[in-house]
Amino acid sequence: LSLKFGDIGSLKGLVIRFLLTTNYYQLSVQNWFSLHRLQLLYNHSVQATFNATRIYAPASYSYHCEHVSSLQRYDALLIPSSANDLSKLWEVTFIDFQIQGFNIQEGRFAYAKDCASFFSPAILMGLVMSLILLLVLAYALHMLLHLKSLDRHYECKASPAYFAQMKEDDMGDEKEPLRSSGSESYELRNQQFCKIYI
Repeated sequence: LSLKFGDIGSLKGLVIRFLLTTNYYQLSVQNWFSLHRLQLLYNHSVQATFNATRIYAPASYSYHCEHVSSLQRYDALLIPSSANDLSKLWEVTFIDFQIQGFNIQEGRFAYAKDCASFFSPAILMGLVMSLILLLVLAYALHMLLHLKSLDRHYECKASPAYFAQMKEDDMGDEKEPLRSSGSESYELRNQQFCKIYI
């Protein structure tokens, strides 16, 4: 597939050539096409060649990608074929790239297979954050299930039912005056009513 641009500045007869191949894969039981190589021709000779990677789709589909480029910031789907030619001097970027080499009907692209990966950085970050939130939730539920009531650590509850009513006669034996410079006060010498275990 050749795109001819003609003369552009000092470039005489600029042509961008896409070398497409088709193969039958038994696993998917259908033909797939792939972009094998991209060539830049000007001054009537091949000046730069790029090998294409991961640019493929079923033969009845088209291929679409937001960026097909030789730059690393766009994932570098185009790789210079050799360090000896002029490919290293070129930076090629196609924006909103769509191609279909075979089974074209009515001059329109078929349904497009997009290059967007199922595990893009944004999706991976979302999965990691979801995993962290699930771990925090699981830990919180674990702590709630193993939370023990404080009542189990008491031998008896602080309820009026546990404190027997004392007569005034009995209170006399259990009260001991405290020596103080001010008013007279008393301290109970009865047994401990509740024990707390920590």
